[in-house]
Amino acid sequence: MGSLYSEYLSPSKVLEHYNYTKETLDKQEASRQVASSLIILLCCAIVLENLLVLIAVIRNSKFHSAMYLFLGNLAASDLLAGVAFVANTLLSGPVTLRLTPVQWFAREGSAFITLSASVFSLLAIAIERHVAIAKVKVYGSDKSCRMLLLIGASWLISLVLGGLPILGWNCLGLLEACSTVLPLYAKQYVLCVVSIFSIILLAIVVLYIRIYCVVRSSHPDVTGPQTLALLKTVTIVLGVFIVCWLPAFSILLLDYACPVRACPILYKAQYFFAFATLNSLLNPVIYTWRSQDLRQEVLRLLLCWRPAARMQGRRAGTPGHSLLPLRSSSSLERSMHMPTSPTCLEGNTEV
Repeated sequence: MGSLYSEYLSPSKVLEHYNYTKETLDKQEASRQVASSLIILLCCAIVLENLLVLIAVIRNSKFHSAMYLFLGNLAASDLLAGVAFVANTLLSGPVTLRLTPVQWFAREGSAFITLSASVFSLLAIAIERHVAIAKVKVYGSDKSCRMLLLIGASWLISLVLGGLPILGWNCLGLLEACSTVLPLYAKQYVLCVVSIFSIILLAIVVLYIRIYCVVRSSHPDVTGPQTLALLKTVTIVLGVFIVCWLPAFSILLLDYACPVRACPILYKAQYFFAFATLNSLLNPVIYTWRSQDLRQEVLRLLLCWRPAARMQGRRAGTPGHSLLPLRSSSSLERSMHMPTSPTCLEGNTEV
């Protein structure tokens, strides 16, 4: 056991692996500094945007339903993904070569954990929407416990997945088995991660197709606007997810297939991962900005609206200030005049 981790604190091990997998070692040139600055600005926007959504969900009890709690978990994971990517960027370039293996694993593992948690949160939201629309009553008196278990499971799986390399699934001492993109990670581990993310993507697609089929078959009298709203949301969700993550998946698959130093494009992989991080920036727009209630709450945080003005808006009955909460799966089941689909609720929410 000791021999397995004996090289984790070696100051020269990272340099050895980078020399083996890279044709040339990256230097902190002006172009790289500009790219790093842009990536950090992007991550700051991710942190700010998701922090606003998270605060809005926490501070308003009307958003403590199942759907909004899952959205809050998604915002938290995306926020941490932005923080982790900032740290990853600051510790890249020449700094990388001065890291010990355990520091390198911590740097890359934090990014893997938070991005994995974000992806698992997307899956949890798809499951919740399917539960609501299919009238499957899984949220009873112990709904908080069930939601916490699902959220906790997503983080636990993410921790395990991101922590496997530091626990021993790496290529220290086996240079020929190393990834080019992530020189201390074993190619088999990279393939495993890509396969899991691909399965999650497929599961999300299947769930949303199922949602569409249930809406269309159960409510033929309102399938016109309801179906269009649902299809619009699903198209945005799946389209952005695929566009953001497909380049990163492709570069990792290419990394697995290419021999060492055979594919120069792998040396630009950081840009593919930066593009994938855009998903964390767009998630609040896709999943919460289509809720007028949540949008207004976030705007209040940004504009520092006074409580008095909020109460006046309520008394005046202004549509733009309506604060009707998004109904949970249980309230959806009790609705008799509206379909259970959460695509259009009380005229003020589309998710």
